[in-house]
Amino acid sequence: MATPTSIRFDDLVTERLSLYVARHPGLTRSAVAARYVDEGLRMDEHPGVLFREGPAGRRATVVGGPDVWEIIRAVKAARAGEPDLSDDDLLTMLQDNTGVPRRMTRIALDYWGAYPEEVDARVAYADQAEADRAAAADRTESLLRP
Repeated sequence: MATPTSIRFDDLVTERLSLYVARHPGLTRSAVAARYVDEGLRMDEHPGVLFREGPAGRRATVVGGPDVWEIIRAVKAARAGEPDLSDDDLLTMLQDNTGVPRRMTRIALDYWGAYPEEVDARVAYADQAEADRAAAADRTESLLRP
């Protein structure tokens, strides 16, 4: 539920906000302001996280690294494949296999800990998209086979 809140912006901020909304049909100044306040608070809570726009929409990323969901997906896959590894060994294995530094993985884990539904939804979407692509490729290949 949204709670009405009165906020005063400097004139230049209001102008930039209006220009942003004009370039993004379907958005309102209120929705954009709420999104950026929420993202700003999340970045303050989780240093090293920022938000990017992309083909799949806005999502949390690690500064200088991949999206949070990509790191979490790798952690889950690694844990499923190596359930007996210690946390430290798992982080080392991930760093060795992905090239993502441990500190970035820790940042992603901390963000996931606070917003698991958001991140897990992105992982589930990626898993489904991958399965759909594989099924389509299989159908295509089966049509071409004698």
